[in-house]
Amino acid sequence: MGRRPLGRRFGRLWAAYAVSAYGSGLGFGALPLIAVLALHAGPAEVSALSAVGPAVGALIAVPLAPWVEFRRKRPVMIAMDLTRFAVMASIPVAHFFGWLGFVQLLVVSAVVAAAKIASNAAGGAYLKAVVRPDDLLVANARFESTNWSSIAVGPPLGGAAIGLWGPVTTLVADALSYLFSALCLTAIRDREEAPRPVGRGRVRAGALLDGWRHITEHPVLRALYLNNMLVSGLIMATEPLLAVLLLRQLGFPPWQYALAFAAPCLGGLIGSRLARRVVARHGRHRVLRTAGTLRAVWLIGLVLVRPGVVGLFIVMAVQLAIVINMSLYTPVLATYRLEHTPAHLVARTLSAWSIGQQASIAVLTALAGLLADATGPRTALTVAGLLILVSPLLLPAATRATADRTA
Repeated sequence: MGRRPLGRRFGRLWAAYAVSAYGSGLGFGALPLIAVLALHAGPAEVSALSAVGPAVGALIAVPLAPWVEFRRKRPVMIAMDLTRFAVMASIPVAHFFGWLGFVQLLVVSAVVAAAKIASNAAGGAYLKAVVRPDDLLVANARFESTNWSSIAVGPPLGGAAIGLWGPVTTLVADALSYLFSALCLTAIRDREEAPRPVGRGRVRAGALLDGWRHITEHPVLRALYLNNMLVSGLIMATEPLLAVLLLRQLGFPPWQYALAFAAPCLGGLIGSRLARRVVARHGRHRVLRTAGTLRAVWLIGLVLVRPGVVGLFIVMAVQLAIVINMSLYTPVLATYRLEHTPAHLVARTLSAWSIGQQASIAVLTALAGLLADATGPRTALTVAGLLILVSPLLLPAATRATADRTA
């Protein structure tokens, strides 16, 4: 029996996600490059752009969560796409007229981060309304596959474009991708019912915390949330450390550095495509425990990197193992999270999840940078690799019946 289609609305929602994902892939790393090449920013300013902007964006997203929750989700996604288009397009315009400054880059970074959190929260809630409950895992796996393919293809093409025409060019492509995403969402003609707040009267001030309250009161979601913050934060914290180690200390050429991160992302196609069959065969709880553990245990292998082809192979092998398991784990997690969150809390729960993850990445990246300054990047990588080995202890020890009752 063939796989049933997910419908025209999902197709256009998926197209909107794909075009913005590939645009972001093309523009990956463009803001720091503009800071260095156009504004002659130093290491402290570049680090601030990478950490402070997303952290401020996470703070901005906190009051946005109830606003997203109690509005039609498709117009929210369109508004967030248009917001990102406007702020991203402001950089090439300011650069052309000679007005570009570092503060503008910080503001753009923060606004884009906040808009991404709000858009993802609205998109998750809208997805739950668009596809059947039995199709959520398939839909999430398709998003995951698109995400990893955009990371594999986008940065190398963006790097080539930057080399030929400069970093501003990729920002134009990134900005236009959000405009095209908004057009794809506008093409969905079905009328969406306006959600109604649960309870009487206006939305209360405590609605800001309802997403975190739901997560902390649900034992499995709480464990998955803590695990996700630690794993995501430590994995992302290693990226700048590896950049210093590979490019500056071990003398890797830039094309090898790009290849070491882009090629393993194709493994995301493997894990995401296997998710449905693996869950059907082994059960959701076992997949969350096994893939959740395997996505963490490989990071310590980066400590073994050395110059030359062997070092390149080590980095690619470690990244491939992480990506395959992460792409298998993530759609299963996303599906479980949607199924165990009431409809009136989805946007706030997803916002709380993204805000916690973003804050964890910012804090752990900053701490890893300080440790690397004091001891060297290889020592900091060792500490990150050892700390992440603790993360499987945070995975839920739920019974099979609890974890799998909606599988």
